[in-house]
Formats: sequence, C-alpha cells, structure tokens
Amino acid sequence: MSKQASSSAILESVSDAIVEVTERVSQSVVQVGAGRWRGGTGTVWSKDGHIVTSNHVIGEMREVEVGFSDGTKHTAKVVGKDPYSDLALLKVDADNLTAIETGNSDGLKVGQFVLAVANPFGRQPSATSGIVTNPAFSTRRWWGGGGLDKVLVTDARLNPGYSGGPLVDARGRMLGINAAYANNRGISVPVNTVKTVVDKLLHDGKIKRAYMGITAETIALPESLSSQTGIGQSAGVIIYGVDQESAAKKSGLALG
Repeated sequence: MSKQASSSAILESVSDAIVEVTERVSQSVVQVGAGRWRGGTGTVWSKDGHIVTSNHVIGEMREVEVGFSDGTKHTAKVVGKDPYSDLALLKVDADNLTAIETGNSDGLKVGQFVLAVANPFGRQPSATSGIVTNPAFSTRRWWGGGGLDKVLVTDARLNPGYSGGPLVDARGRMLGINAAYANNRGISVPVNTVKTVVDKLLHDGKIKRAYMGITAETIALPESLSSQTGIGQSAGVIIYGVDQESAAKKSGLALG
C-alpha cells in the first residue's frame, strides 16, 4: 500500500468513527422549543424522561415542546432550574428514552478531541468538532447574573441552537452541556457540575445558594503591607460591586 493510500485509509477510518459517535449520541439529543424567539437543544439524562438543557433556553417557561429525532413531539414540564449554572431539568412522559452516557470532566487535558452535538431544528442532528483549550477556566461573572467557578472551554463552534446539547469525547461520553459561544470559544458546563445540579433539582426542584451580594476577587497583598504587624496574610479581597438590598450593602461593605 502506498503512503498516500495509507494516509487516506487512516483519514477514512477517523471519519467513520466520528460519524458513528455522532449518530449514537444524537439518539440522546432533542430539540427544545420555548417560543418564537427562543429555543435550543436538550440532552436526555435518563430513560424515564428527564432531559437537561440550558436555563436561558427555556427562560420563564413552565412547559416546553420537545422534539425527538423520530419526528415525535412531547410536552415537557420544567422540574427545576438553576440560573447560577445556567441549567434546567425537564420531564416528559416516557420510559424508553436513550440516555446519554456521562463521562468525567475532572482530569481533562488541553488538546483532547471533542464533539458538540445538537438538534436545534428538530429535523436531523448537527455537529461540530474541536479540542479542549482550557479544561477548567475560572470565571468571576456569568451572563445569567450568577457565577461559575469553572467552565470547560473548547474551540468547537457552537452555532445558534446548540445551547443545552452535549459536548462529548471521542467515545461519545458527555463531558459537558454546551452553554455559549463567545470570542471564538465554546463554553460548556462541566458534566460533574451537571451531575450535582441535576441531583439537587430532582430532590428539591431548586438549589439554595448562599448570597452575599458582592462582586469581588482575591488579590495578592504587597509584601510591605502583608508583613505589617497584625495582618498575617499574603492575600486580600477587592470589591468591584455591591448589590442593592443585599446583606453586604446592609452591613456597610463598599467598593474597594
């Protein structure tokens, strides 16, 4: 076999593998419609009808229409949602769905291959590919008004309607829920975060979080200041914003 033929065979094998993974994962991907100007993708979490999507996809809706790859449509009720992580849990009346296989978002490495799968139009699956560029990117603020400690960043393009769909590895195991595409970067909620949020939503329908009411970050203190008697620490917190009517505001915390 010539070198060119050998290279072509390798590429064809890789292509076939990507097609196989996409087709398999798409069985766990649904369309989520939440109105004329809003909609996206959902990921089947359990065979008994639980579906995960992005909170910003459903907004304030209590029921949404879900479209499956076989052309059927069902009304899904909102079990619970968490704006902080931009996740929402839906439930349809079904008991034989194909649930996504979940992986582990801890220990991901830069350069790892990923696929983003979606079904925003309810006709056939759509997919893009890329690599992990930052497996644990720290973000101080989140567009939904809250904040996530870590998100998964890739260079896979997330087209309109991809929110709520799965980001999977080369074996089709879910690594995260796709949330946004900004500055040529795909942003996904890590699957380990998704597992924690879904468990709490299944149990309580919501997640209670401590709320102080400030926007802040940790900064290193100058050595001249940290060495002063009585301080005894090398870092402090700088406050960028204080929410009105918050506990921080009432206690007298101010900018700086």
